[in-house]
Amino acid sequence: MLPRIAHEEKAETGYRPAARWKNLWVEIKTQLHGFRNFRSILFEMAYWLAQNPKNRGLLVLAESRITENRLNEEMQRAARVFHPDALSRLSVAISKEGRYHGLPKNLGNEFTSWLDALVRKGSGSPPAKTRDSFYLILEILMHQWLLHKGPMTTDWLMKAVGCSYPTVAGALGRLAHVLHRSSDRKVELRNFPKEEWARLLAASDRIRSTVRFADVSGKPRPLENHLRRLEKLKIPNLGIGGVVGARHYHPNLDLIGTPVLNFSLHCPDGVMDLEFIAKLDPALKLVRDPLAPAQVIVHAVRRANAFFQPRKEGLAWADPAECLLDLQEAKLETQAGEFLEALQKRVEKPSP
Repeated sequence: MLPRIAHEEKAETGYRPAARWKNLWVEIKTQLHGFRNFRSILFEMAYWLAQNPKNRGLLVLAESRITENRLNEEMQRAARVFHPDALSRLSVAISKEGRYHGLPKNLGNEFTSWLDALVRKGSGSPPAKTRDSFYLILEILMHQWLLHKGPMTTDWLMKAVGCSYPTVAGALGRLAHVLHRSSDRKVELRNFPKEEWARLLAASDRIRSTVRFADVSGKPRPLENHLRRLEKLKIPNLGIGGVVGARHYHPNLDLIGTPVLNFSLHCPDGVMDLEFIAKLDPALKLVRDPLAPAQVIVHAVRRANAFFQPRKEGLAWADPAECLLDLQEAKLETQAGEFLEALQKRVEKPSP
């Protein structure tokens, strides 16, 4: 979830940290390499904390060349200058390649996920929707093809993805060998884009910002219980994918049981709000190793239109392209092939 700014007062300098987690106020500085700028922001945060004694502060240096040893030396110098109370409530951490050094303890996995989103937002790197727009367009073309929706215009694709005409035109040019173009300039896939889909699958973790959760209690709840719990919570913008979602589109999928719950979370702004995981089950904790077992997996859907299908029990169904990716990521290749074949054998439906 994107941090929300409350109405704590600003320092006389006009400064206030950028984001808040409960009573912890956070500032992110990306590629800050010099100690002059570091001392400046440290002074502003310490001064602000002195005026707001009920709060704590955290300064995160993302992808900085400042080492932990040099940082510790600088903080020792700061201890001789700043008021002890303000400095005792101020932490400085280093973020490099997705890992943190120096974070306050006992903040929990939900905080780390929140901080990850904040660091990505402040990193200055291109948003995922811009960087990976080709694959977002490919997924929509697959969605339309799998459900026999018929050809679409470039303008429709622009609105569905949330991108510009040159971006769509470039993607269509790259996919020209698997596209059918009608006389009215509409386009649709004419067959399964095997090579391009394989590239999407290989980069899927990054493109979909996949987040995995495992039960650490030793007594995991049945996954069906998680599903019923989420239905009661009425989480918005959440679609059921994976095996459960695939069975919605192909009820005869040859697989016994539900090995894992996959959800697609619509977040066109690029930020995943994962607070619902703690409400779902406090025993579910973030798993960073992609090879480690997980009971619940969440994927980001960054395009403008989620293409989720309503579900009377609550939540929604993720689109079939997302379900196909989930099956393939789970190494259920036989079921993925069966799912793909079954959808293509359906009687063609009229376009909406």
